[in-house]
Amino acid sequence: MERKIKFQKNKQKEFLNKVIQNLNSPSLRNLLNFIPNTTYSSLKNYYTERRLIPEQLFIDLLHLAKIPKQSLTIIYLDKNWGKIKGGKKSKRNGPTKNRT
Repeated sequence: MERKIKFQKNKQKEFLNKVIQNLNSPSLRNLLNFIPNTTYSSLKNYYTERRLIPEQLFIDLLHLAKIPKQSLTIIYLDKNWGKIKGGKKSKRNGPTKNRT
């Protein structure tokens, strides 16, 4: 099961800046050359901390940038972490009507 990685506030951006620096990448967009399975919009959302980083991408970035995992304070969250909250919130709105 793919988990998500949660950093303290502003630490996710710091982590990605460190990755960019260690890889001698001139920009966030250029970082995509090292991680081809990620889109720029996803990477931008990780950078602005709108979304949490998936565990596999986090591991890949650690390996590429040679950053020791022990130097970071992170929390592992289940794959369905945000879905639970969204499902409970949508239940409060009541059932939707079928429009035909």
